[in-house]
Amino acid sequence: MPLTPLTIRRIAQFKANRRGHISFWIFLVLFVVTLFAEFIANDKPLLVKYEEEFYYPIFVAYPETTFGGEFETHTNYRDPYVQNLIDSRGWMIWPPIPYSYNTVNYDLPVPAPSPPSTENWLGTDDQGRDVLARLIYGFRISVLFGLTLTILSSLFGITAGAVQGYFGGVTDLLFQRFMEIWSGMPVLFLLIILASVVQPNFWWLLGLMLLFSWMALVSVVRAEFLRARNLDYVKAARALGLSTPRIIYRHVLPNAMVATLTFVPFILNSSITTLTSLDFLGFGLPLGSPSLGEMLNQGKNNLQAPWLGISTFAVLAIMLTLLIFIGEAVRDAFDPRKANL
Repeated sequence: MPLTPLTIRRIAQFKANRRGHISFWIFLVLFVVTLFAEFIANDKPLLVKYEEEFYYPIFVAYPETTFGGEFETHTNYRDPYVQNLIDSRGWMIWPPIPYSYNTVNYDLPVPAPSPPSTENWLGTDDQGRDVLARLIYGFRISVLFGLTLTILSSLFGITAGAVQGYFGGVTDLLFQRFMEIWSGMPVLFLLIILASVVQPNFWWLLGLMLLFSWMALVSVVRAEFLRARNLDYVKAARALGLSTPRIIYRHVLPNAMVATLTFVPFILNSSITTLTSLDFLGFGLPLGSPSLGEMLNQGKNNLQAPWLGISTFAVLAIMLTLLIFIGEAVRDAFDPRKANL
């Protein structure tokens, strides 16, 4: 489907913000790379050739007996005994980082947390796990969590704002009173209380944060619908007998989305920050998860190991800065005052 002149103009305005355009590509590359984290950092080989047969440990869990071992349990490819068995009759191709986010290095030359070395490029945490591997997996889960929460929050927020703004009257009044009460609650404290009642996981945290994050876009969408519902083209659509859902979806919502899309990168930023805060306080993802907030907490508890805090802070700072720059470029792309390129 060919692009409209308006879309082409907005893309050009987005590219005109050089800082945001470059940030978009840097963030996209980092995100796509971390999506394939299992191929970059893993304690399982990418490919094993044993007795003229090929095996793919990343996709299939093979028992140790497959490679001449004695046990039917899953193969521990880092075990020197297993490595000798495979090397005697074949070979293995390892990922660039031979550690997963939960792999403990038991051969550290010094007690954990150990400093950066040729074996662990950014050192290990206080449990002997590779910091770089945990940062790669932590970046991925943070962005995926933030994107999922942003999409769901936008759907609920846009729907609520559209209903308020289009119908107005008593509907708008009651909804506004409800939002005033709901938005006045101490969100972080409520999240901590709710997360301490249940065993938190990815989907539980997503649902709990969605209870409050949907309000971010309501006021913007509501204002656009209040302005547009009395315009001539909406009145004409009603006079022609178009249904209310069709008028909202086809005629009013596209105009409201212009203002809405400029807020989306900042909502993503806020979602990642909230997850990191909960993980830092110990009320976030389950123990052992590759969490940036948990790594920050480790840095606070191990001041003698500055690589923990510095590396995690650098990842968070780069991620959030890129998202802010992207948000500024998106805002410029939808700014009618910058249409004269």
